[in-house]
Amino acid sequence: MAAHFGSRLRKGAASTAVAAVAVAALSASQAPGAVGANVNAPATALDTPAPDAASDATGSSPYYTDLPPLHSPAPSSSPVIGTPVSRGEGEAAGEIPATVLDAYKRAEAELRDSKPGCNLPWQLLAAIGKVESGQARGGRVDADGTTIGRILGPQLDGNGFALIKDTDHGAYDGNASYDQAIGPMQFIPSTWAWAGRDGNSDGKADPNNVYDAALAAGHYLCRGDRDLSRDADLRSAILSYNNSTDYLNLVLNWVSYYRKGVHTVPDGTGGLPTHRSDETPAHPTHSGTTGPYAPAKPTKPAKPTKPAKPTPPSKPDPGIPAGGDGSHTPKPPTPPTPPWDRPTATDSVDHLAYPDPAAAESTAMAGHTFTGRVAARAETKDGKAVPKVRIRFTITGDTDATFAGGETVAAVTTDAKGVATAPALQAGEKTGAFKITTALVGRQVKGVDYKASVTPRAADALAPADDKAHTCVPGGEFTDAVQVKATYKGAVADRVEATATLIKADDDPAENDKGPYFKGADDKPVRTLTGLKTDDKGLLTLPKLYADDISGTYLLRITTTGGATLTVKLTVAPADGTPADGTPAADDPAEPSPSPSATS
Repeated sequence: MAAHFGSRLRKGAASTAVAAVAVAALSASQAPGAVGANVNAPATALDTPAPDAASDATGSSPYYTDLPPLHSPAPSSSPVIGTPVSRGEGEAAGEIPATVLDAYKRAEAELRDSKPGCNLPWQLLAAIGKVESGQARGGRVDADGTTIGRILGPQLDGNGFALIKDTDHGAYDGNASYDQAIGPMQFIPSTWAWAGRDGNSDGKADPNNVYDAALAAGHYLCRGDRDLSRDADLRSAILSYNNSTDYLNLVLNWVSYYRKGVHTVPDGTGGLPTHRSDETPAHPTHSGTTGPYAPAKPTKPAKPTKPAKPTPPSKPDPGIPAGGDGSHTPKPPTPPTPPWDRPTATDSVDHLAYPDPAAAESTAMAGHTFTGRVAARAETKDGKAVPKVRIRFTITGDTDATFAGGETVAAVTTDAKGVATAPALQAGEKTGAFKITTALVGRQVKGVDYKASVTPRAADALAPADDKAHTCVPGGEFTDAVQVKATYKGAVADRVEATATLIKADDDPAENDKGPYFKGADDKPVRTLTGLKTDDKGLLTLPKLYADDISGTYLLRITTTGGATLTVKLTVAPADGTPADGTPAADDPAEPSPSPSATS
């Protein structure tokens, strides 16, 4: 966070040491023996700032600064039923309303499936929810998890806070002039626009719903290849949420506290924190009259001072026009422009441009990474670069392609050359065309679009997986299944579609009507199989083959998407080696060839 006023954090060795212990405890618990988990990191390591303060989720909004008690009692073995009474300090601090806690745990479970390498603990979401909104204002949510009344931070007008002009036309925060942090996890609208998630499966992403907000926060913290069992990644994730060392230490303290156990309480009965980071300096008591909207305290009138001795009039300045009484009145100075009305870097952007127009269209195979990178350059009207503004990249269309980390939207800050480069684009399994649109965060300007397409997985070569000869007696079954290996440009070609057909001859790919066959429904002979796929190792193992009563040499042809072809020889002969009819069903094919079209 860029602006903090009168923070109530208890600073010093005790607070920082607890935060350091929290990092170590979380790292050790999430991935025992994980490489890179520095459980002995010094407390000063927590003072590392996030690389880009403009990218935090809350837009430098204030937060609650209450620290957990130094000593926490062991949690009760069962949830607290009804309104808790006579609770000790530690017990009250460890309360989390039932629906809010369920949202955190559900988000953890979803991230465990979608991003297992992130190792997101629900205690981290609970810690952020505590400092951002006091667990949705003590769990004041309805049965679906939507807050009863909106939770809004102050408007970010640059007057003691960050300056973020309206980005959602007031759709989320009701403010068409400036953005305000919204919901139990306090996302700003411009961040929610790409980070929002539907956590309760009602078909919409609502920042005021604790299930949606918790899942969005989890994905936000797990961006890229972060592993939150590593202390460096954990700190980076928290700082990306709110770029403040005080915030980092506070969240880590609550993570450590919640790991000792929590008490589940009914919705609406949780306690609220009392101290905020935007308060005036510490007061002995808090009666709800502190904070940014508290009335000013009356001040004692100043003692009257003796009037100053009059100074003799100076000679009139000939450059200043005289007043009606002959006096000369200097022109009053122009008042300074308030910070919230001053132009920003974003205001200077006229349009977005292609850094490399040749990369505006690209193609990748399903499951592969696009070789080119999507990028946009922020420019003024006369074509000059604009650094340090944010550009949003959005994948649109009927596709399952994502940016690295599994996101469909990414917001990136432009560099010194005015260029923002999106994370690597990863093709999914759905083939077809789609677009990536670009937009300036905070202001509408003309953007640029990228066209992309995904082609089916393909192989350019097939080879036998073994050197086994495939033979069978008439009316019998082949002992060994046919197995081949597919590659593409020398690499394993996994999940590639293939077709297998018993053909009449090497130069006649028509389906044979006699000889070996596969069994279909009701054990009827089938001599063409479609919809086959190679496995993760590029191997294709065909079903068992059977032979009719006609001896001879037969051909099985396998083809894949991408044009790879392999012909396999099948021999049907009596045990003594004499053909039953004395005539082979097909000429013996050539020996296997290393070319894309081969015979074995």
